[in-house]
Amino acid sequence: MTIPSFILASGSPRRKQLLKQIGLDFSIIPSNVDEDFSIDLPPEAFTEHWAREKAKTVASDHPDSLIVGADTVVVFDGKILGKPKDKKDSFSMLQSLSGHTHEVITGVSFFSLDHNIDITFNERTFVSFIALSDIDINNYIKTYNPLDKAGSYGIQDGFSVYIHRINGCYYNVMGLPLSSFYTRLKLIAPLVQIS
Repeated sequence: MTIPSFILASGSPRRKQLLKQIGLDFSIIPSNVDEDFSIDLPPEAFTEHWAREKAKTVASDHPDSLIVGADTVVVFDGKILGKPKDKKDSFSMLQSLSGHTHEVITGVSFFSLDHNIDITFNERTFVSFIALSDIDINNYIKTYNPLDKAGSYGIQDGFSVYIHRINGCYYNVMGLPLSSFYTRLKLIAPLVQIS
């Protein structure tokens, strides 16, 4: 059994970068699924639900392909933080995370209709920030415009100087836990002959 294509159901430049980093040949078809943050699910289930919905949406038009969907959220004080709505929301998020430790949870889904593949998992990383001043936050937002990032920061960009410690997968914070992703892909690959 051969799957003719591998599709990333995400427009995230970080996920694209990470898949290229490990040498995968893939195409990109963003799912354009709008996440509903009002659904009552624990954070782990929330990320898995939306990762699978993203993969399923793309799979409906590409049933013979292997689709990977992913969803990343920041969790602090029991509250799920997605991408900020605007710069004011971005400031508020970073101010609340300042000097504290939060969780980053990414749900990942492998999905193929024709090949009966439906595997979803999540990974969690703990991230600790140093205390941020209002000037630090405003300068970061002005320079990096982090409106497309969960929690309103990028661990791989200039915000790195404010990250005191991480416990868990670094790449998970970027949007794709590479080791867990690759481990599961290898289990699928012999079945679907992905090279």
